Amino acid sequence: MSTTLTVEGMSCEHCEQSVADALTGVDGVTDVHVDREAESATVEGDADADALVAAVDEAGYTAAV
Repeated sequence: MSTTLTVEGMSCEHCEQSVADALTGVDGVTDVHVDREAESATVEGDADADALVAAVDEAGYTAAV
């Protein structure tokens, strides 16, 4: 299953990596692709969407499904 999040606040590669690391730490995530220019993150796996949004928010960015 794939979930795409809108992620605001990323401005550099470090931001992309921070979001990817946060998402990778969520139970059920098998793969993550983050694109700061598209302001999105695509997550593979069966993780709960609310948990994904919370992880990005905790990393200091704004996310929505």
